Amino acid sequence: MPLHQPHSDEPGFAGIDPRAARATWTVALLLLLFAILYAVRGTLVVFAIALLFSYLLYPLIELLSGRFPARHRQVVLAVSYLVVLAILGGIGFAIGSRVADEARQLTAKPLDVKGFLANLEASHPDFAPTIRTAEGRIRDQLGNVLSAAPRVSLHVLAASANLIYLVVIPILSFFMLKDGLRIRDSFLDQIPEGPGRQRARKTLSDIHSLLLSYMRALLLLCCSVLVVFSIVLSILGVPYALLLASIAFLCEFVPMLGPLAAAGIIITVSALSGYTHVLGLIAFLGCFRIIQDYIVSPRLMGENVELHPLLVIFGVFAGAEIGGVAGVFLSVPILALARLVFEKFREKTEY
Repeated sequence: MPLHQPHSDEPGFAGIDPRAARATWTVALLLLLFAILYAVRGTLVVFAIALLFSYLLYPLIELLSGRFPARHRQVVLAVSYLVVLAILGGIGFAIGSRVADEARQLTAKPLDVKGFLANLEASHPDFAPTIRTAEGRIRDQLGNVLSAAPRVSLHVLAASANLIYLVVIPILSFFMLKDGLRIRDSFLDQIPEGPGRQRARKTLSDIHSLLLSYMRALLLLCCSVLVVFSIVLSILGVPYALLLASIAFLCEFVPMLGPLAAAGIIITVSALSGYTHVLGLIAFLGCFRIIQDYIVSPRLMGENVELHPLLVIFGVFAGAEIGGVAGVFLSVPILALARLVFEKFREKTEY
């Protein structure tokens, strides 16, 4: 006589509802997973940056792959790395010496804050009390900065330990580019044949296209900043033009906060260096940002990467809380991926 099989609604051992127990264990395991991911977030950030760096190299690797047999993947990767190093070396040789000279000049001749405030007071005597108050506050803040210099130097030395990632990230990217397709196929093989595997393959393909489009667009946007700022700042006669353009190029990699920081640095250094056309410089920076953010960037990024500004702001601040500058850098691609996965999940539930 077959044993009685309890119905799913019947109480289980000790009167515990099996469905409630499964739900509780599922929630507990998810919370444990999130806790583990948060604990190793530093390592995840390094791997995420390595993945994005590999997408910077991917178009070059695909271009060179047609000239080598498929079994010589390592040769293609080695040639790609050598080409990138040659390009970086050429750029460094072309403008690196001038940027270094301007940096030495800026260090040798500190910014004249007192002279700037004196000229401002002479030009606008009605604001003299406010300017003197600002000068006193700046002097107090300068004293605080000087007293905190030893602590800052210790933080800088501690942060310099992260320079090892400049070596680790290209190595991780090399292995991702070398074995990425095999890892993807191994993952898909774990899914049974049928619509589920096809959806997973399509989702991975869409993620690949999204990351490739994002990194290609980001690199083009950063290069446009370097070229335009170098030319325009030099024409306008802004002091340390190439140095400031290089700083803006690096800041452009960080969403929202990077361009704001670059604009603040350019305006501050120019004003305190005695540049007399600061208002024209501010007008140029404002016009450039409007063109870059509302015309050029949407065309390069495409609709798959475009996010609502409120979502971007939330992601930037959340990324800063979780991972610092690296978290801010990763916030936009992570949000774009989350939106893509959500849309795929919604499409699945609609069938």
